[in-house]
Amino acid sequence: MSNAPLLEGIHHLKLPVSDLEKSLAWYQDHLGYLPVMHFVEEGVLMGVALAHPNGGPGFAIRLNPEKAVAAAGFDYFAIGVPGEEAINALAAHLAAQGVAHAGVTRTQVGWLLSGVTDPDGYDIRFYTVPLEIPEGAGLMVRET
Repeated sequence: MSNAPLLEGIHHLKLPVSDLEKSLAWYQDHLGYLPVMHFVEEGVLMGVALAHPNGGPGFAIRLNPEKAVAAAGFDYFAIGVPGEEAINALAAHLAAQGVAHAGVTRTQVGWLLSGVTDPDGYDIRFYTVPLEIPEGAGLMVRET
């Protein structure tokens, strides 16, 4: 029995962006995200919370050009996709919209669509879920 606290998934993620409107348009146009809350500070739109109508993780974008430039190229998260058919459909959808990617490849834990970058250069990865843990791999547990 574990004495680890009870947790449930990720509530949301937040990305610093250099151009709020450009990033908002990209996530709406290419991945179908919808704005659900605007964060206005001293009369200036500083952030937008986003939700996905078909189960994608919730996240927010926050205007912070300095941090966005410093983090370009980093893969903050991977978005789950329900199976090989869905990930291939996503790859085709993105390609039809002119979004470059590295294609769908098989990994040890499922299918991966990589090479997608948003306007700030973040590396957005997509993996099929649930993960296919190889037999005998087991959970790695750190002894305390």
